[in-house]
Amino acid sequence: MLLEHAVTFEEFIKILDDSYDEIFIWDKNHKIIYVNNACIRHYGLPAEYFVGKTLEECIVHEKLWSPTCVPLTFHEKRSVIQREKSILGIDMITISSPILDEEGNVQYVFQSVRDEEEDLFKMLSSHILQSSHEAAGIDVKIIGKSPAMVKVLQFANKIAATKAPVLILGETGTGKSLLAKYIHEKSPRRNKPFVSINIASLSPTVIESELFGYQKGAFTGAEKSGKVGLFEAANGGILFLDEIGELPYDLQAKFLHTLQEETIIPVGSHTPIKLDVHIISATNCDLRTMVEAGKFREDLYHRLNVFDIMMPPLRKRKEDIELLAAYYLNLLNKKYERNVTISSRVMDSFKRYPWKGNIRELSNVLERAILMTDGSTIEVANLPESFFHVENIKITGCSIDSERNSFDEAMEYYEQKIVKEAYNLCKSSRKMAKYLKISQTKANRLIQKYITHANHENRMDQNHM
Repeated sequence: MLLEHAVTFEEFIKILDDSYDEIFIWDKNHKIIYVNNACIRHYGLPAEYFVGKTLEECIVHEKLWSPTCVPLTFHEKRSVIQREKSILGIDMITISSPILDEEGNVQYVFQSVRDEEEDLFKMLSSHILQSSHEAAGIDVKIIGKSPAMVKVLQFANKIAATKAPVLILGETGTGKSLLAKYIHEKSPRRNKPFVSINIASLSPTVIESELFGYQKGAFTGAEKSGKVGLFEAANGGILFLDEIGELPYDLQAKFLHTLQEETIIPVGSHTPIKLDVHIISATNCDLRTMVEAGKFREDLYHRLNVFDIMMPPLRKRKEDIELLAAYYLNLLNKKYERNVTISSRVMDSFKRYPWKGNIRELSNVLERAILMTDGSTIEVANLPESFFHVENIKITGCSIDSERNSFDEAMEYYEQKIVKEAYNLCKSSRKMAKYLKISQTKANRLIQKYITHANHENRMDQNHM
């Protein structure tokens, strides 16, 4: 029946584009010919990234989700419902339905994907194809596809089977503790304890008793029954010592002895306890410099540093920023019961921002932004003021507040702020041009506009007072 008010093709595509449920359409060659904008919620990637990719590229090479029911739909010419997990670790329910041609062959597969909802799962449970996520080979703990992170994970996979000590290096907020957990999950000790402690969080007076434990009556205030130390609690598994550079120098000799002899002696005891513990340490300090300064034992440093892994800062793995932003946005939307997305302009700014606080800073910026936005999209106006300091000149963005609601006003304010800070720092147009990577002619024009002209107006105002 011909509808009197039928939608146009463009209107129909817009409806699909704006649908909350993720929609894929596959052709008979198992190639994606359409996907809507909801895909960014599950994979951190825009729709244009997927169009033209084959199922093998998505599943085998890039491991964007797993498992997949698309081949079964093509083969058996029937709808299939399945649980899946995305590369961001999001649990999903997907329904793949065949679209047949005149001869009864599958011409297209229409796939609808949504976040897993327990009620929906229960309602459809008798039709759902069961499968194991573990067999899919998708790691949901560490988000990243950049060459830098691929290299880190490949090395971590190799050393996970060994008992040799591992030292994880990297700036604050890069995910060193997550990598330690990843090594534990990939190791033969995955079903044994993973005990984690931040040395910096402990008072120097209790570190020894926390690590090695103590016998009853070992010191005033000790528990009557004594206490099991972290080494013993991790027996058979992995002990992760974060911020190892904070270990007091007078304890480092005892710590070294424990690593060499694989025994501990609790405080107040003389009886060694035999242990089987894999030690993973982490630090954002330069331990070599600490050794040279006499603040860290050289023999302990070499003992801990059998294998070292450098976690790359976020600014050196920009390919992962979109994935990580989508991952944290999904968590925060659930936490605050929102459905907020990130504008393309903000995402461009994210990719240019230096992220000195790394992944932790990214998650904090997103949490602030999601709470500040009144709409459904995070815009530049929702980013913190610190995002727009002159040292972050390479970003794309502007500083907007409630009194600057037009784009031109916001951009002028941002330009003025950058020019004034740069001029105060450089003191000349030549140095400022080099610092901002612009021509000296442009630098002179900006100085005339925001410095010379402003100073002249201030003097005029003072003369009329």
